[in-house]
Order: sequence, then C-alpha cells, then structure tokens
Amino acid sequence: MESNEKTVREAYRLAEGNVLDGDGFLTLFTEDGSFNDMSTSQSFRGEQIPQVIAGLARSFPDVHRELLEVHAFGDVVAVELRIQGTHLGGFPTPAGEIPPTGNRIDVPAADLWYLRDGKIERFNCYNSMSVWLDQIGVHPDFKSAVEATGTAATTA
Repeated sequence: MESNEKTVREAYRLAEGNVLDGDGFLTLFTEDGSFNDMSTSQSFRGEQIPQVIAGLARSFPDVHRELLEVHAFGDVVAVELRIQGTHLGGFPTPAGEIPPTGNRIDVPAADLWYLRDGKIERFNCYNSMSVWLDQIGVHPDFKSAVEATGTAATTA
C-alpha cells in the first residue's frame, strides 16, 4: 500500500505546473492504463495521457493540486484534493476556447487511482466542473434552459 501511495504522490508531483513532466507521468501507467476525466466523460490512453496534463497547464500554467486526504486501500488510492491555479491560457470547450480571464480557481475534486503491480491501471478524476467554470466566469444560462424546456413541452 505504501508503494502505491508513493506512486500516486509522484504522479501529482509530475503534473504540477512548475514540474510538468508528461513523459515521467506516463511511465507510471500500465501499458493499457487510462486517465478518465469523469466530469467530461472523456477517457485517455497512451500518448494522450501526458497531453491531458500539458493541456491543463496551458490553461493554468501554475496549476497545483492541494492534497487534502490520501488513503491507500490495497491497489486503490483515494484522494480528496483541490485543483488550484490562474486562468492564463485559453480553456478548450466543445463550443470553442474560453479566453484567459486571469481568475484564480480552487476546485474541489476527488481522484480514484487503481494500480496493478505498482503501476497505474486506471485514474478516475472527479472534479466539480460547475465550480471550475463559475470561477473562470462561465455562468449557466438557466433562462434559456427553462425556455427551451417550456418550448419542448408545449410542442410535444
């Protein structure tokens, strides 16, 4: 268990904005390992994995993960954390890129790391995307959603 926790802590260290070692991060994964962003339902494998941490660092060059709780249970390591940084680069979305706002983020998150033989087989990242977007200035358009629902209900 201690070595699994060390592996996970090393993964966080390598993904810090002031370190950003994507190749080192990838070597911690099994050959068939995956990085799953649960808030966006995206899964990444192989060479895509270091691209994910590099992409986040492009948007938040000072990205830091404050680890609040780390618990190892055999081959599973559970982490409660806060993702912090400054929005200094474009933030990609399916509708286009959100320009930098200079806003600070402090996003609650939980990560589940599943290891096999000391390597990361699956990394499931659960972050509060609604908080994240709110902190960079993207607020939900509830009025349009209500109006669309009302229109759909009257045409059904």
